[in-house]
Amino acid sequence: MDAAVAEEKGCLSCHEGIEKFTTGVMMETIEAMGPDYNDPAGCVVCHGGTPTGLTAEEAHAGTPAELAEAGGPHMFYPDPGALWIADKSCGQCHEGYAERLTKSLMNTEAGKLQGNLWSWGVIDTHRSVYGNYDLVDEDGNVPTVGTDAYKAYMVAFTEAHPDQMPDSMQQVPDVDVDAISEHPNLAGITYSRQQCQRCHVGVTGREKRGDFRGAGCSSCHVPYSNEGLYEGNDPTIAKDQPGKLLTHQMQGTRKSKVKHGDVEYSGIPSETCNSCHNRGKRIGVSYQGIMEFPYGSPYNEKGGKQPKLHTKNYVYVKEDLHHAIESRDGNPAGGMLCQDCHTTVDMHGDGNLPGTTLAQVEIECEDCHGTVSKYPWELPLGYGEEHDTDIGDTPRGLTDDVTAEQYFAEVYDAEDGYLVTARGNPFGNVVKKGEKVIMHSASGLDFEVPVLKQIAADGTWKSPNAEVAMMSVGRHMESMECYACHADWAPQCYGCHITVDYSEGKTDVDWINNANSRGENGLTADNELGTNGLTGPGKVSETRSYLRWEEPTLGINGEGRVSPLMPGCQVITTVIDKDGNTVAHNETWMTPDAGGTKGLDHAAVQPHTAGREARTCESCHDNPKALGYGISGGRFMKGYEDGFTVDLETAEGEIIPQQSQLQSQPVPSLDHDLSRIVTEDGEQLVTVGSHWPLTGPLPQEMREKMERTGLCMGCHQNMTNEDLWDKVSTPGFVNNEQHQEVMNQALQALAEKKSQ
Repeated sequence: MDAAVAEEKGCLSCHEGIEKFTTGVMMETIEAMGPDYNDPAGCVVCHGGTPTGLTAEEAHAGTPAELAEAGGPHMFYPDPGALWIADKSCGQCHEGYAERLTKSLMNTEAGKLQGNLWSWGVIDTHRSVYGNYDLVDEDGNVPTVGTDAYKAYMVAFTEAHPDQMPDSMQQVPDVDVDAISEHPNLAGITYSRQQCQRCHVGVTGREKRGDFRGAGCSSCHVPYSNEGLYEGNDPTIAKDQPGKLLTHQMQGTRKSKVKHGDVEYSGIPSETCNSCHNRGKRIGVSYQGIMEFPYGSPYNEKGGKQPKLHTKNYVYVKEDLHHAIESRDGNPAGGMLCQDCHTTVDMHGDGNLPGTTLAQVEIECEDCHGTVSKYPWELPLGYGEEHDTDIGDTPRGLTDDVTAEQYFAEVYDAEDGYLVTARGNPFGNVVKKGEKVIMHSASGLDFEVPVLKQIAADGTWKSPNAEVAMMSVGRHMESMECYACHADWAPQCYGCHITVDYSEGKTDVDWINNANSRGENGLTADNELGTNGLTGPGKVSETRSYLRWEEPTLGINGEGRVSPLMPGCQVITTVIDKDGNTVAHNETWMTPDAGGTKGLDHAAVQPHTAGREARTCESCHDNPKALGYGISGGRFMKGYEDGFTVDLETAEGEIIPQQSQLQSQPVPSLDHDLSRIVTEDGEQLVTVGSHWPLTGPLPQEMREKMERTGLCMGCHQNMTNEDLWDKVSTPGFVNNEQHQEVMNQALQALAEKKSQ
């Protein structure tokens, strides 16, 4: 490289053609700072390095002392968004974000670890003890961001829920391989470290289609395609090596335009979120309407199956109505992005140390839609997450200003006021405008939000069922999550059959080792392309029993409200110790809830599969699965505890050949279907949730009220009594509306008789 060229162009002497990272004031600021570091384009402001270096090694070797003295970065940062150095790069302008993100669930994954280790019987407490790192919340329980109302709310929240809002957490320990023979459930630590902890912002994750991403801030704010290939104009970046960013541009809010080819967009595409949110609760792929399925059909034109995405095949079920792209109700064609609902606190954290999703997420459906009796601004703070406490009735109101950190985003006209979240922060993109509520999407689209009280006042219900369910039955609004009815479906992967094999020195990728291997440049060992980084002892393999997707079981979530449940970590484990001995074979582990239940978890979930038309009355009130009794009352999928052999057999079931083998191995402790969580007389069979004491099956009294079938039998037991039937029914077919009217008349007649 010619020294004069390097002096003139700085980093662009090699990287000429690379895309400007962003536009507007942010890019102008970066470029204005560049000359102070001998770099006209300003690359060194974020990346550090020596812009006048004559070779790549010199340019990337570090920052000269005079640049450091001038306040510049201290070395070359290949990924300036990497969490562990973000305070020196992104944090130059976005102060405090790196610290907040470090403590957030996006980084600690504390809830996932607590849930996994609970199901394995390793821990017996609701407290979030472990995270991906050793962390201490040194500045106390007052959030570092948010309104005064939010901060007061969260101080009270942390004091009320110390197990779910801890002040410290430990890095999940290494597994003691020598102890596995005596305590095989400790293999749950290996399972978590190898299978579950790759999806956090401290690492870049595995190199598989759909899983490519940056680290830290770059996890979300730098676009990576599912193929992981660079499609920009930097001549130094390989275009045929997976693992590269799509383009050197920042995606963020409405004001951060990304121009790529003929496409221009703003906001963070949902698929970026899905590089992580495709396991666990699977809310990302569910939001798109797809679910993992084993078949990979239909075939392509060459007779091949689907390409694997996140190592899975998928089937399309039905997308969430907020994601749907078609035009509806006068709104423009286009769907909402994840960030349109989820706030900066939901994503980046607030400086506290949450241990579960419900501890960090500050929003509820009612924050925008309200209830049939109150507009969103008439609801008190805490509505929707009461946790069995009295939240009072003081209206939260509207606000005419956003918080300091929200000024980094697009700032919209407040109109009549910004709506406020359940915890007291403004929705910077949701405003009241006359009788309407308008949601401004980061994509550039604007949507009118259906407001329930306005629908009730105008009488514009989509169906009589909706009016009855939401207005006539008050308990629905008082005790249920909106998505208990409006979730069209939920992915249900029953059975986590896991083998952990420590024999013959077997190892596999250990994401905790990777996460804690970071170098001075902020990168962890897994960042090196062509490798997934550091390994740990043992090798995990996993499969399922069966998959379902239809309307889910109902239970009680941590907030005390009726919520959908989905199979969580339903561990059925086989463990082979370092000497090759099988020390657990298809074992389930016991958890301490309800006096001791099997660790075949059903977790309360917001499935992110909302439909405009809610599930029917019968799908809950006349459905044993919804009540927790299992598919068709649990009468199928029995015999797990015995296994079965398929071969020539006598009529009495004796196997005729002397050489035969089990077709399906037994699971000794499993004497019921995996979809069954409670018996009709109230015995809880499996664990339901692990984070909150209120979580569990529907209470016995509630189930007894819901499952009354006398409504049908009360009339239809008399159908053969022709004299009686002629007096109440006309000959011929009676349609549904006429049938309802007959029932209404019968109820009115009974009431009149009793009043006489």
